[in-house]
Amino acid sequence: MSLPYTLILHGLGGSGPTHWQNWLAGELAHHGGQVDVPQFTLPDEPRLAVWLAELREHLAAAPREGERVVLAHSLACLLWLHHAAGDFDPALRVDRVLLVAPVFPDFRDEPAIADFLNPPLDPTLVRRAAASTRLVLGEGDEYCTLAQGKELAEALRLDLDVIVGGGHLNVAADYGPWPAVLKWVRSDRTPLTPR
Repeated sequence: MSLPYTLILHGLGGSGPTHWQNWLAGELAHHGGQVDVPQFTLPDEPRLAVWLAELREHLAAAPREGERVVLAHSLACLLWLHHAAGDFDPALRVDRVLLVAPVFPDFRDEPAIADFLNPPLDPTLVRRAAASTRLVLGEGDEYCTLAQGKELAEALRLDLDVIVGGGHLNVAADYGPWPAVLKWVRSDRTPLTPR
């Protein structure tokens, strides 16, 4: 079975070498997958307009044949929602999206992400951007509580997987290798499970 083209989008500050996103990119490349892991401009001082333009450049460069998959972590989840709500080019539509450990859309405790807050939460726009979108939340995430994650999933009409003890599903939460996310990319296996 051939692997899909996979676009992996980091959050504030980037992912770092031991983050599950970089582990996943290495695993997919090792198995012959085509992987794109862009480094957004000024990852510690993000600007929505800049990141949106860069996201769309990478989507435009993606192959037209075969399945196209996007995995977004943290701030990149809000980036994806803004992308979905913007002036949309149907050529940029993808097959599957996984929104992992989103920052809750009205999170106020991090001034650096003010540009990204309050994207439109319209399920029609999310379906316009991807045939299928799924939300994954770690229990104990300081950026999005379980109640907020459920609220977000309901607003967007998305399936929600909760990872017990997952925190922000990053290196600090011990999410380097994460075989379940590799299985999701390879075969759309759900629900997502812990490491």
